[in-house]
Amino acid sequence: MGAKKDTHFSHPDFLLLLKNRDSAAVSKLVTAYTEHLYKAALGLGFDEPNSEELVQRVWSTFFDVVASFEGRSHIRTFIFGIMYNKASELRREEKKYSANDPIEEVMESRFAEDGHWANPPTDPEKFMASTQMMALIQKCIDRLPLSQRMAFCLKEIDDHGSSDICKILEVSVTNLGVLLYRARNRLRECIESKS
Repeated sequence: MGAKKDTHFSHPDFLLLLKNRDSAAVSKLVTAYTEHLYKAALGLGFDEPNSEELVQRVWSTFFDVVASFEGRSHIRTFIFGIMYNKASELRREEKKYSANDPIEEVMESRFAEDGHWANPPTDPEKFMASTQMMALIQKCIDRLPLSQRMAFCLKEIDDHGSSDICKILEVSVTNLGVLLYRARNRLRECIESKS
């Protein structure tokens, strides 16, 4: 609603009605702002069920604390302030839940709908061989001269573009090419000699 239509919501007489839980006043306020709160919750990135939950929490908190509202700001400001605080709480709860119970996500990613493995586990012998190979590659990378190691890691591991790497290492494109060429050759020699 526009400011002209809802300015009476901050009028001291209306606030007194709210504080006394006058049903007509409560109904007017809830009707005026529920849709705005819901749309704001969606705008904050919550899905529909969580947006509805957030709106319920806002109204519940509002009616718990309305007695302390002194009317120094517009009631809309007060309501939306509550909403942003409750949105932060809800996000923390979501993070806490998802951090404490990742098993559902793991199960969905590992199994197909028919109950079979989506990607069967790696054969233990192959896994050990690949783990040993990764350890060997890391040892060989660690033995590279610093400039070659940085160039190689930025390009191949961190996937930076050549112009970014040149800026980071303060080298020319030609020099970067030389560093990468030498790094790759040393890595190949190191890996071939150890395997």
